[in-house]
Amino acid sequence: MANENELLVDNAEYLEVGIHIGTKTKSPGMKQFIYKIREDGLYLLNLETVDEKIKTAAAVLARYEPKEIVVTASRIYAISAASKFAEIVGAKFMPGRVMPGIFTNSNRADYMEPGIILMSDTRNERQAIREASKTSIPVIALCDTDNWIKFVDLIIPCNNKGRRSLALVYFLLAREFLKAKGQIKTNEEFNFKISDFEAKVEIKAK
Repeated sequence: MANENELLVDNAEYLEVGIHIGTKTKSPGMKQFIYKIREDGLYLLNLETVDEKIKTAAAVLARYEPKEIVVTASRIYAISAASKFAEIVGAKFMPGRVMPGIFTNSNRADYMEPGIILMSDTRNERQAIREASKTSIPVIALCDTDNWIKFVDLIIPCNNKGRRSLALVYFLLAREFLKAKGQIKTNEEFNFKISDFEAKVEIKAK
Protein backbone atom coordinates (compact mmCIF):
# COMPACT_ATOMS: atom_id res chain seq x y z
CA MET A 1 0.00 0.00 0.00
CA ALA A 2 1.25 3.48 -0.82
CA ASN A 3 1.86 5.85 2.04
CA GLU A 4 -1.02 8.34 2.30
CA ASN A 5 1.54 11.11 2.67
CA GLU A 6 3.27 10.28 -0.60
CA LEU A 7 2.84 12.78 -3.40
CA LEU A 8 0.89 11.71 -6.45
CA VAL A 9 3.98 12.41 -8.60
CA ASP A 10 7.55 13.32 -7.78
CA ASN A 11 8.06 16.75 -6.32
CA ALA A 12 10.36 17.51 -9.27
CA GLU A 13 7.59 16.80 -11.76
CA TYR A 14 5.26 19.25 -10.05
CA LEU A 15 8.00 21.88 -10.12
CA GLU A 16 8.88 21.19 -13.75
CA VAL A 17 5.38 22.00 -15.02
CA GLY A 18 5.08 25.03 -12.73
CA ILE A 19 1.94 23.79 -11.02
CA HIS A 20 2.82 25.94 -8.00
CA ILE A 21 3.55 29.19 -9.86
CA GLY A 22 0.78 31.70 -9.38
CA THR A 23 0.29 35.25 -10.57
CA LYS A 24 1.37 38.62 -9.17
CA THR A 25 -2.11 39.09 -7.73
CA LYS A 26 -3.42 37.51 -4.54
CA SER A 27 -7.13 37.24 -3.85
CA PRO A 28 -8.22 37.17 -0.19
CA GLY A 29 -9.52 33.62 -0.41
CA MET A 30 -6.34 32.22 -1.93
CA LYS A 31 -4.01 33.70 0.69
CA GLN A 32 -4.19 30.49 2.73
CA PHE A 33 -2.55 28.46 -0.05
CA ILE A 34 0.40 30.79 -0.70
CA TYR A 35 3.70 30.09 1.02
CA LYS A 36 6.00 32.72 -0.45
CA ILE A 37 6.48 35.42 -3.06
CA ARG A 38 9.27 35.20 -5.62
CA GLU A 39 11.71 37.99 -6.34
CA ASP A 40 9.86 38.71 -9.60
CA GLY A 41 6.61 39.22 -7.66
CA LEU A 42 4.91 35.93 -8.49
CA TYR A 43 3.12 34.19 -5.65
CA LEU A 44 3.98 30.52 -5.08
CA LEU A 45 1.53 27.88 -3.91
CA ASN A 46 2.30 25.21 -1.32
CA LEU A 47 3.02 21.99 -3.25
CA GLU A 48 1.92 19.63 -0.50
CA THR A 49 -1.44 21.40 -0.33
CA VAL A 50 -1.83 21.28 -4.12
CA ASP A 51 -1.24 17.52 -4.02
CA GLU A 52 -3.58 17.02 -1.08
CA LYS A 53 -6.41 18.92 -2.74
CA ILE A 54 -6.07 16.97 -6.01
CA LYS A 55 -6.40 13.74 -3.99
CA THR A 56 -9.43 15.07 -2.13
CA ALA A 57 -11.11 16.35 -5.29
CA ALA A 58 -10.71 12.98 -7.04
CA ALA A 59 -12.18 11.19 -4.02
CA VAL A 60 -15.15 13.55 -3.88
CA LEU A 61 -15.83 13.26 -7.62
CA ALA A 62 -15.70 9.47 -7.36
CA ARG A 63 -18.73 9.57 -5.04
CA TYR A 64 -20.80 10.56 -8.06
CA GLU A 65 -21.77 8.64 -11.15
CA PRO A 66 -19.88 9.96 -14.20
CA LYS A 67 -23.12 11.17 -15.83
CA GLU A 68 -23.73 13.40 -12.79
CA ILE A 69 -20.42 15.26 -13.23
CA VAL A 70 -20.21 18.38 -15.41
CA VAL A 71 -16.77 19.74 -16.32
CA THR A 72 -16.39 23.31 -17.58
CA ALA A 73 -13.44 24.97 -19.31
CA SER A 74 -13.08 28.21 -21.24
CA ARG A 75 -9.41 28.73 -22.11
CA ILE A 76 -7.69 26.72 -24.86
CA TYR A 77 -5.26 24.95 -22.55
CA ALA A 78 -7.98 24.08 -20.07
CA ILE A 79 -10.35 22.88 -22.78
CA SER A 80 -7.83 20.30 -24.00
CA ALA A 81 -7.06 19.00 -20.53
CA ALA A 82 -10.60 19.06 -19.16
CA SER A 83 -12.13 17.44 -22.25
CA LYS A 84 -9.68 14.54 -22.00
CA PHE A 85 -10.56 14.11 -18.33
CA ALA A 86 -14.28 14.08 -19.15
CA GLU A 87 -13.74 11.60 -21.97
CA ILE A 88 -11.81 9.18 -19.74
CA VAL A 89 -14.14 9.24 -16.75
CA GLY A 90 -17.37 9.59 -18.73
CA ALA A 91 -18.39 13.03 -17.47
CA LYS A 92 -20.30 15.71 -19.35
CA PHE A 93 -18.00 18.39 -20.81
CA MET A 94 -19.06 21.98 -21.44
CA PRO A 95 -16.46 24.09 -23.28
CA GLY A 96 -16.71 27.84 -23.57
CA ARG A 97 -19.44 29.97 -22.09
CA VAL A 98 -22.12 28.38 -19.95
CA MET A 99 -25.46 29.82 -20.99
CA PRO A 100 -27.68 31.45 -18.37
CA GLY A 101 -30.46 29.14 -17.21
CA ILE A 102 -28.84 25.87 -18.21
CA PHE A 103 -28.86 24.66 -14.58
CA THR A 104 -31.78 26.78 -13.34
CA ASN A 105 -34.45 26.94 -16.07
CA SER A 106 -36.14 23.58 -16.55
CA ASN A 107 -37.92 24.91 -19.65
CA ARG A 108 -34.69 25.10 -21.61
CA ALA A 109 -34.10 22.33 -24.14
CA ASP A 110 -30.52 21.96 -22.87
CA TYR A 111 -31.43 22.09 -19.16
CA MET A 112 -29.45 19.74 -16.93
CA GLU A 113 -29.17 18.93 -13.24
CA PRO A 114 -25.55 18.12 -12.42
CA GLY A 115 -24.70 16.39 -9.20
CA ILE A 116 -21.41 18.30 -9.06
CA ILE A 117 -19.42 20.69 -11.26
CA LEU A 118 -15.67 20.65 -11.84
CA MET A 119 -14.58 24.10 -12.98
CA SER A 120 -11.27 25.12 -14.59
CA ASP A 121 -11.31 28.85 -13.79
CA THR A 122 -13.81 30.77 -11.66
CA ARG A 123 -13.03 34.02 -13.45
CA ASN A 124 -13.80 32.85 -16.99
CA GLU A 125 -16.55 30.47 -15.94
CA ARG A 126 -18.36 32.81 -13.59
CA GLN A 127 -21.76 32.13 -15.15
CA ALA A 128 -21.42 28.45 -14.31
CA ILE A 129 -20.67 29.25 -10.69
CA ARG A 130 -23.61 31.66 -10.51
CA GLU A 131 -25.91 28.95 -11.85
CA ALA A 132 -24.54 26.41 -9.39
CA SER A 133 -24.94 28.76 -6.42
CA LYS A 134 -28.63 29.29 -7.21
CA THR A 135 -29.36 25.57 -7.17
CA SER A 136 -26.88 24.47 -4.46
CA ILE A 137 -24.82 22.35 -6.85
CA PRO A 138 -21.43 21.56 -5.26
CA VAL A 139 -18.48 23.11 -7.08
CA ILE A 140 -14.86 21.98 -7.26
CA ALA A 141 -12.63 24.55 -8.93
CA LEU A 142 -9.04 24.89 -10.07
CA CYS A 143 -7.99 28.23 -8.59
CA ASP A 144 -4.87 30.32 -9.18
CA THR A 145 -3.67 32.93 -6.70
CA ASP A 146 -5.86 35.59 -8.33
CA ASN A 147 -9.10 33.61 -8.47
CA TRP A 148 -12.12 34.52 -6.36
CA ILE A 149 -13.52 31.55 -4.48
CA LYS A 150 -17.06 32.57 -3.51
CA PHE A 151 -19.45 29.61 -3.88
CA VAL A 152 -16.56 27.15 -4.41
CA ASP A 153 -16.92 24.14 -2.11
CA LEU A 154 -13.52 22.57 -2.79
CA ILE A 155 -10.52 24.51 -4.10
CA ILE A 156 -7.69 22.89 -6.04
CA PRO A 157 -4.97 25.55 -5.74
CA CYS A 158 -2.81 25.42 -8.85
CA ASN A 159 -1.52 27.24 -11.90
CA ASN A 160 -4.71 27.01 -13.94
CA LYS A 161 -3.33 28.95 -16.91
CA GLY A 162 -0.26 26.94 -17.91
CA ARG A 163 -0.57 24.26 -20.59
CA ARG A 164 1.59 21.69 -18.83
CA SER A 165 0.25 22.47 -15.38
CA LEU A 166 -3.36 21.96 -16.48
CA ALA A 167 -2.44 18.74 -18.28
CA LEU A 168 -0.87 17.34 -15.11
CA VAL A 169 -3.77 18.36 -12.86
CA TYR A 170 -6.38 16.72 -15.07
CA PHE A 171 -4.16 13.68 -15.68
CA LEU A 172 -3.91 13.13 -11.93
CA LEU A 173 -7.63 13.76 -11.36
CA ALA A 174 -8.54 11.19 -14.01
CA ARG A 175 -6.09 8.58 -12.70
CA GLU A 176 -7.12 9.00 -9.07
CA PHE A 177 -10.82 9.02 -10.01
CA LEU A 178 -10.52 5.66 -11.75
CA LYS A 179 -8.59 4.24 -8.80
CA ALA A 180 -11.23 5.48 -6.35
CA LYS A 181 -13.93 3.91 -8.53
CA GLY A 182 -12.05 0.61 -8.53
CA GLN A 183 -11.68 0.62 -12.30
CA ILE A 184 -7.89 0.45 -11.96
CA LYS A 185 -5.81 -0.57 -8.97
CA THR A 186 -2.38 0.84 -9.76
CA ASN A 187 -0.90 3.86 -11.49
CA GLU A 188 0.59 1.52 -14.09
CA GLU A 189 -2.88 0.45 -15.19
CA PHE A 190 -3.73 4.01 -16.22
CA ASN A 191 -3.09 3.82 -19.94
CA PHE A 192 -2.70 7.52 -20.64
CA LYS A 193 0.19 9.97 -20.68
CA ILE A 194 0.25 13.53 -19.41
CA SER A 195 0.85 14.64 -22.99
CA ASP A 196 -2.59 13.21 -23.90
CA PHE A 197 -4.10 16.02 -21.82
CA GLU A 198 -1.88 18.75 -23.19
CA ALA A 199 -3.09 21.27 -25.76
CA LYS A 200 -1.41 20.78 -29.12
CA VAL A 201 -1.24 24.50 -29.77
CA GLU A 202 0.77 27.03 -27.83
CA ILE A 203 -0.42 30.54 -27.12
CA LYS A 204 2.41 32.98 -27.72
CA ALA A 205 2.86 35.64 -25.10
CA LYS A 206 2.28 39.14 -26.41
